[in-house]
Amino acid sequence: MARLRIEQLSKKFGASKNDTDADPYAVRSVSLDIADGEFLVLLGPSGCGKSTLLRMIAGLEEPSSGRILLDDNDITDQAPQQRDLAMVFQSYALYPHLTVAKNIGFPLRARRTPRAAIAERVEQVADVLGLGELLRRRPAALSGGQRQRVALARAMVRDPGAFLMDEPLSNLDAKLRSATRAELISLHRRLGATFLYVTHDQVEAMTMADRIALLNAGRVEQLGTPTELYDRPHSTFVAGFLGSPPMNLFPAVVTERAGELFLVADGIDTALGIEAAEFGADVEVTAGVRPEQLRLDPASVQIRGKATMVENLGSEELIHFSTGEHMLCARAPRPAGVNADDAIALRVDPAHIHLFDTATGLRMSWHQPQQGSLFEHPAPAVATA
Repeated sequence: MARLRIEQLSKKFGASKNDTDADPYAVRSVSLDIADGEFLVLLGPSGCGKSTLLRMIAGLEEPSSGRILLDDNDITDQAPQQRDLAMVFQSYALYPHLTVAKNIGFPLRARRTPRAAIAERVEQVADVLGLGELLRRRPAALSGGQRQRVALARAMVRDPGAFLMDEPLSNLDAKLRSATRAELISLHRRLGATFLYVTHDQVEAMTMADRIALLNAGRVEQLGTPTELYDRPHSTFVAGFLGSPPMNLFPAVVTERAGELFLVADGIDTALGIEAAEFGADVEVTAGVRPEQLRLDPASVQIRGKATMVENLGSEELIHFSTGEHMLCARAPRPAGVNADDAIALRVDPAHIHLFDTATGLRMSWHQPQQGSLFEHPAPAVATA
């Protein structure tokens, strides 16, 4: 068990550690505090720096700056084999000429552990992962899911302080990925170990993580629980990345009428449920609404549009519709009774409308004028526990 801390960690490729020029960074001043026993997911699109960050923690990449601490011990300059960390790779990295038992026990043999102790530990770990009947087989005779479990077993046999996993399920088909995801969640609960898990799959992140660190261009865009990131995104990047389909984002204006604030855009005119007080001039914003928060309602005057396409997902339908020049999407139970080219009306609870600054993309919040500006950018996300 271990607490893992990353302090202002950066990585700049093709430059020396002391170089301070403007070369692009793969990872930029990332700080994270991962509690003992926590399951933290590094999530983000390809090229955002999540795998580079994981490899620096594992000791496979040298940081340009910053520190890595494991239970308050600075391991930044330690060799990978000296760190009390176990890495599970995307490609499994199994030895094809060795049996499952020898693949699992390899880290212990490298440490010159007595043969009897290795056999006992291999059997224990194999039982936990349901590999007992496969110990004499070689990797070529295993399925993708079985190979992944062998790779996990090889990591577990060392009893490391923390597990580092770099997209371990990406090589599996959808059905097997779902089953193995459930196995990993169960394994984490049984072991109570610290997991740091890299993925670009938001379903994996949302279902497995205690907390998610969403990376964008080498920085932590937002850190929090899956619920926090989904329900209260700090930026349009977070809002647009999480969700399938993602949040509807469109330009709008916040204006005042009779002491109340309204959101106005093409085909959209809805009260925000906020007293205007001393509002002043109209404010241009980027508004956001999740598809599942839009409700079909023929009597509504909040949102008016024209259906352009309806996708049948089995239990529900995705209704794509236009409001002026903007394309939006609503999620509704099937059958929704909507066809392409139908004029539709929808409503939304003002509590589910998100507002973002048009220039910066940051979330906007409001409070009474006597306390300051009506719209205020939140403080940057602090990437610590």
